Formats: sequence, C-alpha cells, structure tokens
Amino acid sequence: MLDRRHAILGGFCACCLPLRRARASSSATLREIAPGIHVRRGVDQEASPGNADAIANAGFIIGGETVLVFDPGGSLADGAQLRAAIRARTDLPIRHVVMSHGHPDHIFGAGAFLEDKPAFVGHARLGPALATRGDYYRGRLEAVLGPGAAGPAVMPTLEVSDTLELDLGGRKLRLTAQPLAHTDNDLTLLDFASGTLFGGDLLFVGRVPALDGSVLGWLQVLEMLKASGAIQAVPGHGPERVDWPAGAADLERYLRTLVLETRVAIRDNIGIEAAVTRVGVRERGRWTLFDDYHGRNVTQVYKELEWE
Repeated sequence: MLDRRHAILGGFCACCLPLRRARASSSATLREIAPGIHVRRGVDQEASPGNADAIANAGFIIGGETVLVFDPGGSLADGAQLRAAIRARTDLPIRHVVMSHGHPDHIFGAGAFLEDKPAFVGHARLGPALATRGDYYRGRLEAVLGPGAAGPAVMPTLEVSDTLELDLGGRKLRLTAQPLAHTDNDLTLLDFASGTLFGGDLLFVGRVPALDGSVLGWLQVLEMLKASGAIQAVPGHGPERVDWPAGAADLERYLRTLVLETRVAIRDNIGIEAAVTRVGVRERGRWTLFDDYHGRNVTQVYKELEWE
C-alpha cells in the first residue's frame, strides 16, 4: 500500500523533499578527493532544521584561474557554508555554479553565490523543470527550515543541451546533458585531469535511489557513464568518492531488480498496489531510507513498464 508521503506529494518526486520536522544534527564533512577537487558529503537524512538540507553531496573544483561549484547545496545556509569553505581555500573567482538537476537538495544553495555573478549552469530542461516545480519545492522546504531559509530557485543562465567544455585555467572539464534517467534534466561533469566523474543523482551509494524519470533510461545512462574513462566518481548521495565504474554496481542491481520483478508482477496480473509490497523487498536491508522512497520507485517503474 502506498504510504501517506506519496499521497501528499501528488505525483511530484519525493526525492529529498522534506515532510517532517525531525531534528538531526549535521555531520557533513569536506574532503579533497583529488588535487583541487573538494567534496562536502551530505548526511543520509531527510531535510530538517538540524541539517539545513545539507543532505546531498556538494563540491567544487579549483583551477588555475577560476573555481567551479558542482551542486551548491540544499539551502541558503548550506550554500553559504560551502562558499565559506571555498573562500578558506582560494580567492580565485567563482565563475560557474553547476546545478546537476532540479531537486531541492541540489539547487537551493545557489542563492548564496549570487554575489559572485557566476554562470549558473544547468541542463537545457532544468529551466522548465524549475518553472514548474521551483515554487512548490521552496514552499515545502521553508515549511521545515523556516521562512526565507530556502532562498530563491535560481534559474540557469548557461544551458547545456549536449556537451559543453570549460577551462578553469589549465584544468579542462566536460559537462554532458543526459537523456531521461533519474530526471529529465540530469547533468554530469568529467574532470579530465583527475578522471573524476561528478554524477549527481545518477549515482546513489548507500542511500536508496529516487526515480523521477525512466528506470530503463537510467540503466542506459549508467552504461554510457561507465564508458566515460573516469576512474572515480562523486555520487549525489553517499561517500565523497567511489571507484568507477565499480561504484555503480549496487545501484545497477537495485534498478535491474525493479525492472525484472515489476515485469513479473505485470505478467502475473498483480496490481500496482500489491506490487509495491512485493517488488524489490529483498533490497530493504541494503539501503538507508528504503521505506521512504522504495514504494514510489516501484509505482514509477510499474507505470513505465505496464504498456511496453
């Protein structure tokens, strides 16, 4: 049976959208995973006043001339802390703030960087997604964190529809707009110097994935990313870095399990509500927040595969 969370959301993605006022202290850390690449690990919790929605990984890359931020955090306070961490390490200008996709925990820190006047970079479909959902997400986040805490939904000023190469000063990066997968507006980054892939929420490690797009598309994109040449990756949720492509194994197993078992349920004429209680239940002990998001994932996959 679908839980109350899914009814409240009314069809919007549950990923990282706060629905309770749990008080939890943040244990976020900042780690340099390669020369010039720093990642702030998010906590495996839902957003609360205690963690300021610092629940997704956020990072920055320092080049020879400029700095690029990849995912600016989940609130104004989170973004301000990330910006302060950058300023503690370099006074180079922050020229790019990349928003990997339009979910709240990856975008609402962008307001803390407005004074730097960077290019706010996003997938070509990020703008329409924020136009549709931005106010809704901000309202729900501020209901938990307090008025003004979320900040604005900053619209992208530099859109990527295919690939875009940037040079931070002797440090070249490639941004790639991905097809429908976790969402319809996923953007990834590859740092050539270190072989580091910033995967955003195309990569979950430890925390249960949240599907807001296409499970079949997600599996296809993972195959493409495994061929990217990267040797390590930064997940959207999970540790600061994982070996690549080995770090995708658990996510792939989970998504393939959803596909396989949902197809069996459809074949056996098991309805969608019953499928939610059966599909993928063996995965429960392998993921944090499993019961918060797994049921909605099954619902999404069932709808996608029902008419294939």
